[in-house]
Amino acid sequence: MVRARSRAFLSFALLALFLGFCSKAGADEVASGKIDSGDTAWMMVSAALVLMMTGPGLALFYSGLVRRKNVLATMMQSFILMAIVTIIWAIVGYSLAFGTGTRFIGGFEYAFLNHVGAAPNVDYAPTIPHTTWMAYQLMFAIITPGLICGAYAERMKFSAMLLFSTLWLICVYCPMAHMVWGKGGLFSWSLPPGGYGIPALDFAGGTVVHISSGVSALVCALVMGKRRGYGKVPMPPHSVVLSVIGAALLWVGWFGFNAGSALQANGLASAALVNTHFAAAAATLGWMFIEWFKTGKPTVLGAISGAVAGLVVITPASGFVTPMSSLIMGFIGGIVCFFGATSLKHVFDYDDSLDAFGVHGLGGTLGAILTGVFASSGINALIKTPNTNYEGLIYGNGYQVVNQLLATVVTWIIAAVGAFVLLKIVDAAVGLRVSESDEYDGLDLSQHGESGYNLEDAYSATFAGGGATLINGGEAPEAAPAVAH
Repeated sequence: MVRARSRAFLSFALLALFLGFCSKAGADEVASGKIDSGDTAWMMVSAALVLMMTGPGLALFYSGLVRRKNVLATMMQSFILMAIVTIIWAIVGYSLAFGTGTRFIGGFEYAFLNHVGAAPNVDYAPTIPHTTWMAYQLMFAIITPGLICGAYAERMKFSAMLLFSTLWLICVYCPMAHMVWGKGGLFSWSLPPGGYGIPALDFAGGTVVHISSGVSALVCALVMGKRRGYGKVPMPPHSVVLSVIGAALLWVGWFGFNAGSALQANGLASAALVNTHFAAAAATLGWMFIEWFKTGKPTVLGAISGAVAGLVVITPASGFVTPMSSLIMGFIGGIVCFFGATSLKHVFDYDDSLDAFGVHGLGGTLGAILTGVFASSGINALIKTPNTNYEGLIYGNGYQVVNQLLATVVTWIIAAVGAFVLLKIVDAAVGLRVSESDEYDGLDLSQHGESGYNLEDAYSATFAGGGATLINGGEAPEAAPAVAH
C-alpha cells in the first residue's frame, strides 16, 4: 500500500515537472512596463530580508521559547516551510493569489509560472521584473504559515504540520492575498468608481499575514488542546538568548517586509521604513513599562515580545501614516498585546504556546483598525483622489474605520472556519498530535531522531575513565535532579 502511494506521488511530481517545463515562462508577456534598476535592486534586497525573517529570524525566536527537547523540531518547522511553500507557490499558489479571477481568488493563468518572466507585470509592479515581484510575494507566503507554528509548538506531528501548512496556504492564504492585494479583489481600495467591495487599507499584510495566521493559530490551540502538564509544571523558555537574536533579525528583516511593499525605492518606502522602526521602538517600551508596573521587573522576553508586537501593529499602516502616528500605534500595541499574551489566555484557559494569537492575531486586528484612524494622504497621496477618500478618522473620514472593521471581521471568519475545517481533515488523514510518550521525550527525538544539545554525550566524554576533573573547580558535578515533564 505504501509503495503504491509512493508511486502515485512520484507520478504526480513528474507530471507537474513536465507541465512546468512545457509552460511558456514569460514568453508571451508583453514588456509594456519599463525596468528600473534601482527599484529592482531594492526589491531583491527586500525579498532577501523577508526570507531572513523566517530563517533564521522566526526559527531562532520561536525555538528559544520552547523547552530544550523541542528546539530542533521548532526550527525545522520554519526551515522546511522555506522549501515546501516555494514549490507550492511555483506550481499554483502564485496564480491563485495574483492571477485574474473573482473577487475572492485568482485563476490559473500563472500556474507553473506560466507567463512569469523578465518583463514587468504592469498590474502590480511596472518597474521590476515579474520574477522579482513573484519572488517577493513568495517570501510573505513562506512566513505566514510559519507564524501559526507558535500556537501548536511542542505537540503537533511533523507530518500533520506539513499537510496542514500546505492546505492552509492554498485554501486560506492565497484567497486572502488575492482579496486584499489582487487585481479586483474584495478588499482592494483601488477599485474603480462605482466598483463593489470593501476598500480596506492593508499596506504590507495586517489582514493577509497577521490576522489570518493569528486567528488560525488560536483555532489550532483550541482544537489540539494543551500541552501535557501545561499549568501544572513549569515550561519556561530554554534560551531567551536565541529568542533575542531572532527578534533582532525580525526587526531588521521587517524593513523589507514593510518598506519593500512600496515596490519602489522612493519616498513611500522611506516613510514605511521609518514608521516600522518607530512603532517597534514604542511598542518595546509600552510592553516593558506595563510589565514593569505589573510584575515589578522589566524582562528581556517582554521587551523583545513588545518589539514584535509593534512590528505587527504597524504593518497594515506602514505606508499610510505619519511617524508620530506610528509611535502612538506602537505604544498602544505593546500594551494591548501584553495583556493578550499574558492575561487573555489564562482567563479563557487555552494553550497558545508561543503567543501567536496574542501578538499576531490581536496585534494585526488592532493595527488594521487603527489604520482607519490614522491613514493620511500626506504620506500616501493615492488614498485621496477627486473620486475617492480613504483617509482616516482623524482627518474627517470615519467611514474608513467601518471599512477596516468589515475587512477584519471577514478575515477572522475565513481564517477561523478555514483552519478548523483543515485541522479536522488533517486529523482524519494522519492525526494531529504526537503520542504522550513522544511528547514526553520531545519532538526532536520522536519526530526527527536528533537532539539539539548533546550535553549528556559531552558530559560522558569529559568524565569517561574516571579521574577527569575539568569543571566545577576540579570536581565532577552532582547528578542532575529529576525534572518533571
